[in-house]
Amino acid sequence: MSDVPSVPDGAVLIDKPAGASSHDIVHRIRRQLGGRKARRVGHTGTLDPFATGLLIVLIGRATRIQQHLMGLDKSYETLARLGARSTTGDTEGEVTVTGAFPADPPDLPTGLIRQRPPAYSAVKIDGQRAYARARRGEDVEMPEREVTVHRFEQLSRDDDRARYAIECSSGTYVRSLIGDLGDGYCLELRRTAIGPFTVEQAQSPEDPPDAWRIVPLLDLLRVVMPIVPIGAEIARRATHGQRFALDAAPATGTFALVHDDEPIAIAEREPDGRTHPVVGFRT
Repeated sequence: MSDVPSVPDGAVLIDKPAGASSHDIVHRIRRQLGGRKARRVGHTGTLDPFATGLLIVLIGRATRIQQHLMGLDKSYETLARLGARSTTGDTEGEVTVTGAFPADPPDLPTGLIRQRPPAYSAVKIDGQRAYARARRGEDVEMPEREVTVHRFEQLSRDDDRARYAIECSSGTYVRSLIGDLGDGYCLELRRTAIGPFTVEQAQSPEDPPDAWRIVPLLDLLRVVMPIVPIGAEIARRATHGQRFALDAAPATGTFALVHDDEPIAIAEREPDGRTHPVVGFRT
């Protein structure tokens, strides 16, 4: 694809439509890019095919900070049907009408909570996706996990329909939050934000590469870790993975080394006080 314009390392914010998987979107971006960067495309958190909303697609060297971005908080809006249950927690499962409704307004849990992801989820159990095992008819025992719900608000309620806004930590399952209210499941689910990035900033996956508004790698790093400016000699040493003394380095955690607005490496401070580059961006 020689006519594909050059795309810098960074992220494109996509508004994923219903019916497409996150993998479908990544595959489309990779196909549109072609060439060398086609081997380096990823995303920062799966959306189920029935869900819509913000998907951060990483391009080139930005894929090297995927795990850092996956830990960002998420925001959702969901339309739920009450008085019924679905085997998958959404419209794709078998629905049973129970007539049991949560209170209005309901008791909506916030803070640190324990929840069990639905069996029809992308969590891996013994190396296989839980949903693949569930669809084969296997009994899938999902382990509980601790998540944090910062906001859980009922926006509206009309008969057996209710709309909720949720802000939560990474790894939270909205379908489980709705199911745990009593009897209810998600009719619609839309991710509205990931960290500081919002769906209003996102683009259609149909947009061509020359119309993408790329979030630069440096701006992505600023979201997830401290930035430490360095000089040319330290940049050279960091590029080669050498350890060195750097008084400006934070005492704990990871941080980004940047020379003249160019990301050089992600580094950590070792017990002896030296800085150790652990992920390079120049190679």
